Amino acid sequence: MTEKRPIAEGLFTWPSPQPALLASRCRQCGVAAFPVAESCMACSGQEVDVEELPRRGTLWTWTIQQFMPKPPYNSGETPETFQPYGVGYVELPGGVRVEGRLTENDPQKLRIGMAMDVVFDAYRRDPDGAEIVSYFFKPV
Repeated sequence: MTEKRPIAEGLFTWPSPQPALLASRCRQCGVAAFPVAESCMACSGQEVDVEELPRRGTLWTWTIQQFMPKPPYNSGETPETFQPYGVGYVELPGGVRVEGRLTENDPQKLRIGMAMDVVFDAYRRDPDGAEIVSYFFKPV
């Protein structure tokens, strides 16, 4: 069985049969932040709680990435294998917008306001062969 590792520690629950994105929420003003922050960006409060974010949200805005990003942001593509991909902000219940790759890259199939689910899948392979898992947003 191939080892699977998260793209970054503390970004989402892992390993987990039902992974979820993790955010911080300020105890003082209630503002949520993704990824988890040690202090509040709104009021500078130092007391935050870590919580799992809902798995369904609304596409707030999006674009299609037409060029290959530079390392470490690419997923191992080469100029010959690169495929454009969707990138968007999804607004989740509780007041947080999360940027992420979309599973859809056809502009005709994307629209602001559509429902999106967060999904977790292989993003790339490390040189040691381990699958690196990240989050994506998939149209419902």
